[in-house]
Amino acid sequence: MIGAAWDRLRLFNIGELLAHRGRTLMSLAVMGVSAALLVAVFSISGSVTGSVDRLTRSLGGKAALEISGVTDAGFDQQLQQRITTTPGVEKAVPMLRAQIGSGSDRALLIGADAGIAALGSELAGPMGVQAGKLLSVPDGVLVGAAMGRSEGERFTLGSGTVTVAGILDDESSKQLNSGHIVATSLGVAQKVTGRTGRLDSIQIIAAHDTDIGTLRDALTKVVDGRAVVAEPSLRTAQAGGAIQLVRYSTLMSSAAALIVSAFLIYNAMSMAVAQRRPVLSLLRAIGGKRAPMVRDLLAEAALLGVLGGAVGAVFGVFMGRSAIDRLPAAIVQSVEARTEYMVPGYAIPVAIAACVFASVAAAAIAARQVYKVEPIEALVPVGVARTDTADPVLRWVAVVVGLGLACTAIGIAEADLGRYCLASISTAFIAGVALCFAATGPIVRVAAAVARLFGAPGALGATTLERAPRRVWATTMTVMIGVAATVAMGGASRNMVDSAAATFEDLGTTDLYVSPSAMEQFPTGPLLPSDLRDKIAAVPGVSEVSPAQMAFATLGSGRVLLQGYPTEVDGAVTGVVHHDVVARMGAGEGVVISRDVARSLGVDEGARVTLPTPSGDHIVTVLQVIPYFSAIAGVVMMDLGQMRQWYQRPGETILAVTMQPGADHSAVQATIRQVVPAGMHVDTGTAAVTAISSSVRQGAAMSTAILWIVVLVATVALLNTLMLSVLERRRELGVLRAIGTSRKFLLRSVLAEAAGIGLIGAAIGLVIGAAVQYLATIAMGHAMTIDIVYAPSLILLVYGAAALFLALLGSIPPALRAARMPIVEALAVD
Repeated sequence: MIGAAWDRLRLFNIGELLAHRGRTLMSLAVMGVSAALLVAVFSISGSVTGSVDRLTRSLGGKAALEISGVTDAGFDQQLQQRITTTPGVEKAVPMLRAQIGSGSDRALLIGADAGIAALGSELAGPMGVQAGKLLSVPDGVLVGAAMGRSEGERFTLGSGTVTVAGILDDESSKQLNSGHIVATSLGVAQKVTGRTGRLDSIQIIAAHDTDIGTLRDALTKVVDGRAVVAEPSLRTAQAGGAIQLVRYSTLMSSAAALIVSAFLIYNAMSMAVAQRRPVLSLLRAIGGKRAPMVRDLLAEAALLGVLGGAVGAVFGVFMGRSAIDRLPAAIVQSVEARTEYMVPGYAIPVAIAACVFASVAAAAIAARQVYKVEPIEALVPVGVARTDTADPVLRWVAVVVGLGLACTAIGIAEADLGRYCLASISTAFIAGVALCFAATGPIVRVAAAVARLFGAPGALGATTLERAPRRVWATTMTVMIGVAATVAMGGASRNMVDSAAATFEDLGTTDLYVSPSAMEQFPTGPLLPSDLRDKIAAVPGVSEVSPAQMAFATLGSGRVLLQGYPTEVDGAVTGVVHHDVVARMGAGEGVVISRDVARSLGVDEGARVTLPTPSGDHIVTVLQVIPYFSAIAGVVMMDLGQMRQWYQRPGETILAVTMQPGADHSAVQATIRQVVPAGMHVDTGTAAVTAISSSVRQGAAMSTAILWIVVLVATVALLNTLMLSVLERRRELGVLRAIGTSRKFLLRSVLAEAAGIGLIGAAIGLVIGAAVQYLATIAMGHAMTIDIVYAPSLILLVYGAAALFLALLGSIPPALRAARMPIVEALAVD
């Protein structure tokens, strides 16, 4: 039984794939592109979360729970004694964790005591082995292999100078932040960071048979809001939140490529069924059953999906590696670990499985035609047989399904479900495809009418279109999706970037900003020198210096960006906050939160929320819920003095400098640069707005690039379909050439056929794309928690024209093939 099935598959299916190498290679190519995009998307998010997870496990070892600081200010070390004596705690290992350096030099400083040996972590071994060196060398540190230091070397670390007591071996370095790590005793780490008596983390090893849930509740009561008690995986989950928006947007674009690929497979399998009618009818005549034939076609499609997916997955690995280096700086900065490129174990299998599913699903729809093939009908020309027509009942079902999905998409977009609103975009595209299926007849007739506009050659092309409605519909859909996706997502992304940039325009009114990092990142630290504000204020030409502070903090199971402003200066607070709210915030009456924070906490204006801080829980009133570009994390705004006191972070992380009227801006800026310590940034307000806007555009660039890949896939689809059409009509074209038809006439005929399909596909794509763009602006507004202004423009026509031009390029090779086909070869019997 198995042997017979294999012989049938080898002779009739694999043999056909080898006989039609062009069609097979194109099908493999588009499936490969889809798999490559999926693997790249999975690898981007997997690298960020995987790097954090690896670092967390390498430091935490067998710890069951971790007590971590609410912010990078950590918590009071005195909590350790109460934590250690909590029932169920076998060992509490204290740590100090701090970011050092920036950009490519960014590394992690770890301070720990002798208790780290109990964790059995990747760091515990090297610190235990080289404990003697650390103790014998004053201010000694161990450094990772990637730090480029040598044993005995002295270098500046934080506010002090340390000596390299030893180098971590390559294996340990690989597991610990890719070797960008400095490990030392807890006391030395506290001294060089100026955080004596502070901790960032306590790793908890639970006693035998201790219920972890009960222990977590007990520790939560002990810390009383001054720290966060959770499983070590919380850091990984928070890192996943930072990359979530990029993952969603790129995944949707990749899904569009997969849908286009499915249409091409459907088209190719439909043509395969049409071409194999004589063989299928012969098999039917000698007693063959339809079910095995269908199974063979599905197996053939699955084989295409597996091979195409496997090859594409390899390319996806390299695409993902390239994309990692292009992640927005704000995302990279918000994650503790250095992002090391890694392909998650699920990425390649899931990508291949998606390709197989799409391929088999598309082939299953096409293979339904086998059940309509009768021995005598198999000899009927394409377009005349019953297999090339759709059941009217099926079309009415498509109308109902399409309208239902359209209503569902609108409902999801309007429901304010946060980032889940983005699902409405894919739903809308599926609704458009379903409605277009119901309108197959009108679409084919309009395409034929367009082809007839090109004279006698167009009339021949129109006849060909009318003979194969299913093929025309599927090809039109590939063009439509390519154009619609480019118009909708490209336009919506542009609207999002413009609206996001507008929310930061108030920053441009300030003359200069002084911060420890570039302005495309959040200025979350380290804190600026305590005397820097006074030094800058003393610079001639400076009118005022306003401090502000930002920090990432844990709130619930997620992370927010705290922003502390001196509320006596209205201009320091973003313009979306009402003036009366600024005054109330300065009086300590409450805080302002962004929409996504309000949604996650289930609160609104006037509600009371509890903020965990290093000084304990603080219950505050929500004074206002504001739209804010929350691509990385939600925002909580408060008075600067309140933030300094509650979160025990004295100082500021950014200074806004206002110059005196008539002052020479260039001269004042140059003087301030001399006052500011080396390594810190001094940027104009205009440059700050440009840097932030560029970071936003960089985040949207990856999904836009994928969309143009979708257009290229549509180009391959059109090429493939028209080439199949030419090959299918080889004898017909040969007869036309034999009776005197010129090559130019045949070439124009195929081009007219392509123009009919391309123009109607582009027109439908523009209409659907414009509608989906409007829906996408609403969905993205909820996902980003900002008010995105829908602004259609003539650029939509440029997008559509460019996508159509690329798609029509696919018609040139088959047109040339038709024109150059030798008469004798065309008339030969297969």
